[in-house]
Amino acid sequence: MAIADTDIERLRETVSIVDTIQGYVQLRRVGRNWVGLCPFHAEKSGSFNVREETRRYKCFGCGASGDVFKFIQEIEHLDFVEAIEHIAGKAGYQLTYTSGGQSKDRQRSKQLTEIMAQAVEWYHNRLLTAPDARVARDYLRERGLSGDVAREFKIGWAPDDWDALSRDIGVSIDLLRETGLGFINKRGKAQDSFRARVMFPIFRDSGEPVAFGGRILPGSKDPAKYKNSPETAIYAKSKTLYGLNWAKAEIVTADEVIVCEGYTDVIGFHRSGVRRAVATCGTALTEEHVRLLKRFAKKVVLAFDADSAGQGAAARFYEWEQRYKVEVGVAHFPQGKDPGDLANSDPSSLAKAVETAQPFLGFRLQRVLDAGSVASPEARSRTAEQAMTVINEHPDTNVRKLYAGQVATHVGIPVVDLVKLAERRTRNPSVSVSSAPTNRRGESAEFVVLALMFSHWDKVANWLSEALFFDDVHRRAYLAVGAAFGDVNQSLENADPEAREVLERAVVADVDSEGVREVWNLLAAAVRRELAHRVTVSDPEQIRIDRAARLLLENLELPNMAESSAEQLLGWLNSRVGEHE
Repeated sequence: MAIADTDIERLRETVSIVDTIQGYVQLRRVGRNWVGLCPFHAEKSGSFNVREETRRYKCFGCGASGDVFKFIQEIEHLDFVEAIEHIAGKAGYQLTYTSGGQSKDRQRSKQLTEIMAQAVEWYHNRLLTAPDARVARDYLRERGLSGDVAREFKIGWAPDDWDALSRDIGVSIDLLRETGLGFINKRGKAQDSFRARVMFPIFRDSGEPVAFGGRILPGSKDPAKYKNSPETAIYAKSKTLYGLNWAKAEIVTADEVIVCEGYTDVIGFHRSGVRRAVATCGTALTEEHVRLLKRFAKKVVLAFDADSAGQGAAARFYEWEQRYKVEVGVAHFPQGKDPGDLANSDPSSLAKAVETAQPFLGFRLQRVLDAGSVASPEARSRTAEQAMTVINEHPDTNVRKLYAGQVATHVGIPVVDLVKLAERRTRNPSVSVSSAPTNRRGESAEFVVLALMFSHWDKVANWLSEALFFDDVHRRAYLAVGAAFGDVNQSLENADPEAREVLERAVVADVDSEGVREVWNLLAAAVRRELAHRVTVSDPEQIRIDRAARLLLENLELPNMAESSAEQLLGWLNSRVGEHE
């Protein structure tokens, strides 16, 4: 995005750098400079200097320096264009853009966010003043979300009316549709998207409103407890975190962010004085979220049941820890309590839960150990096996070995024995569950199946799934071949360098195997891995389904039942993985 150079220079000359920085830092006049505590590092004596004449700042403690644009970029975590637009918006200055297409996109985005801002105020004022919002005000008061809290988070109320917003806001239905605020009903009339709901506006980290989450009131017949804005030109769920606009200052200071599941959980943390909480917007935590959070902090604390997603989520968290150099921890709360509840009953427990957060692997391992038994040698062995399954998901050998030592102490098995399993990534001396099984020639079953995808595509394609592959490189190789429908050249072109190296070997591999049976063996190994992670499942229906999966594994060995069992197991496995995503 190109902003006219004349506009940039005019802003630089007319906007006071002292006035701008004083919005974030308390400054005092010392000679020709203004001095205060640096906002970019912790210090007790002011080494942060600002000079109006040169329009520059400099910290003699950490070395931070720049002009007004650089300051806004750093303090608000914006790119250069966003910083200029932020400053221009505050100054009431109309920018011009030098790129026609991009300018139109930027102007359209600005128009949509302005409409969302109108909607935020409309819903908010409705909550505060409208007679029909009394039931919503009573509900929020019971939850501790009235008064100043409702004003701080701009909570609103969507009346139980067909088109109140559409009539009052003065915006065309086309624009309301673009923002997700309205639609054309079957009668060809404009209709509001949100009705009879408490409204939680969702902002970008830079402060512009882009979406809403609407919650029904108790007693509503609407089966959907929450209704969220659809994705639009200004809103992508996988890249947006509720509350980041309010939380980012403390996140940067603490170098830590707390990720919740719901809007009221975020507000609960803020009400309790822990103002570095955010929430996903109706979706699981994504890599885009992690990439966004990495701009602000290196430690991520999950304030939800991080074990419920199982192995698939665990693998992603470990990958993100390595790729983005973040530390993922898990806060533990009393059974059945969420942060929104605790903010009312025991607010101090929220800070304590974050302070005592366990590393992600440590949390998952403790769940297994707590659920396991050490009452007999057989029980100790089973508990150790289940614990090693969880430990061996982690890619770092040293981390696995350290946790293996903890398990050994807990179950009374010699440390050296479990450390060896951690080194080999197996759960017991004879059976590999974390890595793929091997065939009689010692080849990885995953590699053999990759080779069969080239030589027997028609036979094996319908039996394959990403969930069958534990090894990440093999999984990526499978995706490359699957996208090319077994075509060699296209598969190699699709693959990343690591996956390509595997595929180049698989293309020329001389495998003498019965294709479908090899895939079924791989399926059985994947099912056993998933079952090992479901030892803490308590829902009776899920226990029944999992027990049926175990019986199907036995039937997989019977010639007359193998195909039917494999088909059902593949469906079971894909449904489990679907829950993780």
